[in-house]
Amino acid sequence: MARGWESKAIESQQEDRGARRPAGPALSPEARERQQRAESVALALADTTAQLQAACRPAQRDALRQRVTALETLLADLKTPQAP
Repeated sequence: MARGWESKAIESQQEDRGARRPAGPALSPEARERQQRAESVALALADTTAQLQAACRPAQRDALRQRVTALETLLADLKTPQAP
């Protein structure tokens, strides 16, 4: 049975993702966890920013602005290098 173009595209994307692994030094478990957390916070920030753009009520906009500020602060903290 022939596969559709969607499944071939997904397979190609998965192969590309596997081939683009960084060739740099391996990260420590703590550094890897910190990097994953930063990526998660960045996604939450993007989602909250989109919600803020769509929000109509002032109270909701204020709450979302506060969340954006908190997420930006957290992301900046996660991206600063830790002292050994």
